[in-house]
Amino acid sequence: MKKISNLGVFTILLVSSLTIMVGSVIAPSLSAIVHNVNFGFSPGWLITLPSLGVVLFAPLIGRLLPKLGVLKMLCLGLIPYAILGFLGAFISNDYLLIIDRVLLGGATVAVQVAATAYIANCFSGEKRMKIIAWQGMSIELGGVVFLAIGGVLGEINWEFPFYIYLIALLCLLLVAKTLPKPEFNTKDQTKILRQKNKNNPKVQLIFIASLLAMMLFFVSFVTLPLYLPKTFRFNESQTGYLMALISVVAIITASQMPKMIKFLGDGKTVVLGFMFFMLGYLVLAITNNAVFLVFIVIFIGIGFGFTIPLLNHMMVEASTPQNQGKNLGLFSMGVFGGQFLSTFIEYVSNNHIVIYGVATTLALVITCVMYVMFQNLSYSQN
Repeated sequence: MKKISNLGVFTILLVSSLTIMVGSVIAPSLSAIVHNVNFGFSPGWLITLPSLGVVLFAPLIGRLLPKLGVLKMLCLGLIPYAILGFLGAFISNDYLLIIDRVLLGGATVAVQVAATAYIANCFSGEKRMKIIAWQGMSIELGGVVFLAIGGVLGEINWEFPFYIYLIALLCLLLVAKTLPKPEFNTKDQTKILRQKNKNNPKVQLIFIASLLAMMLFFVSFVTLPLYLPKTFRFNESQTGYLMALISVVAIITASQMPKMIKFLGDGKTVVLGFMFFMLGYLVLAITNNAVFLVFIVIFIGIGFGFTIPLLNHMMVEASTPQNQGKNLGLFSMGVFGGQFLSTFIEYVSNNHIVIYGVATTLALVITCVMYVMFQNLSYSQN
């Protein structure tokens, strides 16, 4: 295979950032969007409905990946991603908008699975871990940039954040120009194949952990756009900046992920991430002082950085060429299924303090359960 240029690496990282953009670009302007489209359902649905689409379409994408190949799958995801995302600004019917957002999720999972499979096929060992860490950083950097831009554009006009989805067309052009066709590293893959059983318990644990981690992380995405204006009188751009700062912390944390794995091991690092989610929501539950928002940003950002990028790498390492599409689709189902489940936190109470108290308790229970499960997995593999 031809050597991947720096521009090619940039392309795959830019494409990866589209996965978080699917919900984040409209998050800061959620109140204005819901008001103007007269959306009759929970406001958080507009952010998390694409996640439901991912869950519904991930099994199909997982089966199609080996047949179509990663580059074709990537292109077939980017085109509807741009079109469906952009059209959201012009749909006034609730049910058509729901269908649009769900189908957008189908395009998103095609992009995510293909991008990760491309990395898995083109790199191995520590280089692969490094690129996947970069991928996690790029996803959160996308969150920083798109949240900030979405907030600013939303103040100008509530429709403008939907225009950002058209960046997928630029990604399509870059993919066609910079990414060579991947080839399997047969020596590495044969070795991996001998080590993996058909039903790998680690795959199931990674799926559960990714679902719960993203659910906890996205509680902040669906609640802060409503909580911050109500409690601190934040406008759209200020909300976008604060949520973007969470992504900045996640980027820094993800960059340290390989070091943490060497120090603690992958399982304990994931558990540490869950513990930081708990601390973030604990602060939200016990204080409404704006000064403490700094701790919320740090804790939730660290929580993401030590969970999702690492779990992505663990899923790649636990996969073989035969089940790669299926396992990456399963990982996408976990990540975006967690996003969709986070919507239901709004039904707990109209009081955000109660919501964050429930999130804190849930995060504590999950931390304990994950610690036990990863310990048991470690013992069973030794």
